[in-house]
Amino acid sequence: MYQVSDYDFALPETLIAQEPNNNRDQSKLLVLDKNSGKIKHQSFFEIVELLSPSDLLVVNNTKVIPGRLFGRKETGGQVELLLLDYIEGMQQLDSKGKFECPCLIKASKHPKKGSWIHFDRDLKAEIIEFKEGIHRVRFWSTGHFETILDTIGKVPLPPYIKRDNDLNAVDDRNVYQTVYAEKKGAIAAPTAGLHFSPQLIEKIKSNCIPIVEITLHVGYGTFLPVRVNDIRNHKIHSERFYISQNAAAAINQKKKEKGRIIAVGTTSVRTLEHATNKDGIVVDGSGTCDLFIYPGYQFQTVSSMITNFHLPKSSLIMLASAFAGRSTILSAYEEAIQKNYRFFSYGDAMFIT
Repeated sequence: MYQVSDYDFALPETLIAQEPNNNRDQSKLLVLDKNSGKIKHQSFFEIVELLSPSDLLVVNNTKVIPGRLFGRKETGGQVELLLLDYIEGMQQLDSKGKFECPCLIKASKHPKKGSWIHFDRDLKAEIIEFKEGIHRVRFWSTGHFETILDTIGKVPLPPYIKRDNDLNAVDDRNVYQTVYAEKKGAIAAPTAGLHFSPQLIEKIKSNCIPIVEITLHVGYGTFLPVRVNDIRNHKIHSERFYISQNAAAAINQKKKEKGRIIAVGTTSVRTLEHATNKDGIVVDGSGTCDLFIYPGYQFQTVSSMITNFHLPKSSLIMLASAFAGRSTILSAYEEAIQKNYRFFSYGDAMFIT
């Protein structure tokens, strides 16, 4: 149960979704009863039939930034850069256009401290330090950094999507966002939420099913594999979160009423569980979340979850296994493979009840 190999499974490469479904809510939905292991197959838009006014949907309203930049070193060598903490940079942004944050850099040779990278729109960046694989970078621009980033930045698609988001007809800037995305700061989408269309959201609300928004800015850690054999030794990267007083009050009230707290996505699950104190109360506020959930974890707030199908040996499949049981999840994954479900970010969904 604690070996990383316990969470491996064989996935045909053809089932890794490279593009989104043409209609968000037309994805397949595997409905899994975590207690009995029983499975039903439906379409995602039918999820409204599985919800009731006694439930509470909790969604993550983070918004993916175009945080992937392509530039040139002073020597002319090409550089690919990924912003890791947009919120930190925006908090420090000054009137002179200075924006500083940690970044990942891909280049033939790592740029040295004090060297410069040049981008389009007269944006340049100085390397401040390099530590544990991460560069600290200070950007300078004559214009507003946020506007420049929106102009020249690219959506940082996950590495298993093997296509160029410039040359493909898919408008990733829009479709790799939930329809309720609002708070800029993520470098990856909370993908379970990608299945909700405006029409489906409206139908859910018209059925008097409440929806509460929280924020967790998904970071690079969502892409990182678990590199230790014993998963108990894995350390997850911290991510910024925010829960408003109103959101926390609604969640705590629903818990008192014994209603289901349905988390949309593993990011919502981690945020809610991290924010729950020893008395079972969800505490409002902001901070960083580094909670790693794996089998043996006792859930305090989340009753049900909507999630996508995750990578083998990833921290996300370990979270799903903690929620429903490892053998139950792996059996559900096997059936999803047999039924040609689409996997990963642009793939199909599972509702674990």
